Order: sequence, then C-alpha cells, then structure tokens
Amino acid sequence: MALRADRVRRPGADTGTAAGESFERWVFEHPGAVVVLAVDDQERVCCLRQYRHPAGGRFIELPAGLSDSDGEDPLQTAQRELREEAELEAAQWRQLFELYPSAGITSERQVCFLARELRPAGRGDFALEHEEADMERLWVPVDELVEAVLDGRVGESPIAVCVLAYDALRRRGRL
Repeated sequence: MALRADRVRRPGADTGTAAGESFERWVFEHPGAVVVLAVDDQERVCCLRQYRHPAGGRFIELPAGLSDSDGEDPLQTAQRELREEAELEAAQWRQLFELYPSAGITSERQVCFLARELRPAGRGDFALEHEEADMERLWVPVDELVEAVLDGRVGESPIAVCVLAYDALRRRGRL
C-alpha cells in the first residue's frame, strides 16, 4: 500500500481553458479485498468481533482480507479467508458484487461473496496474530443483524452493505 499525489486534468476538459488546468489528487493505493457473508442453514451470519486500531475500538465484521497473494483469484482469497478467520468452508459460493468503498481517495475494490452450505474446517498452517489473536466468532440471525445496521449499532461498511443486500435479495426471491 502507498499514498501518492497525482497531477490530473478533468476528463474531457478542453486543455485551452481554465477548466483544463491540472490539479492535485491524493490516491491511497490498495491491492483490494474480499468480504464473505457466510450464512448458515438457520439464517445466521458468521460474524467476527475484533479490535481495529485506526478506529479505536472493537467492531462486528465479516470474514475478509486483502487480495495480496499474487495470481490468487478473488474467490480463492475469499475461501482462504473464511477458513483462516472463521474455521469454515462453504460448498456454495456466489459473488454478490464489487464495491469501491471510497473511490475519491483509494483504488481499493472489494469483491463481496455469499457463502452457503457451511461446515467446520481447520485453519491449516495459518496462525492468528496481533488483533486477530483476540478475535471472537459469533453467529447473528440475519434479521437481528439487519436491525443492528439500521439502528446504527453495527456500522462497519462491508457488513452493512452485504447484509442489507442479502436481505433485499431474499425479500425479492433472488437467492
């Protein structure tokens, strides 16, 4: 990851006018990430609670991780992250969408997946370290999680977007 300053011109601007003058924009280069909404057969979501230093607190989140392994497909990254963080595997995978969480400052792209037909799995040789060593796994019913997002008790954006999208798809019979 890196932070850089670019000189840019407004796309489509005539370079002969003031509108074509260049300006500076900061860009936070990011390799991208995956997010996994793992839903069991009881309509509960696998959530993780862990400390996040930049925000200064413990957050309810979904299994997720950086797309930082060269050549690894986002689905493979999602499968690995679910196994490493939640000790789960899924027989059914569906890509929900791709998001740009803050396109005005970062190049990060988040690929969000729905994982179903869950079963226990080992972490392999992955060891929980730092904040992850204190990570707690919990199961939250989808409807309770939707209410927690709408009430502002859960505010981490990937979990909010994923669970609200899941609820919308479920209500429309599109799952």
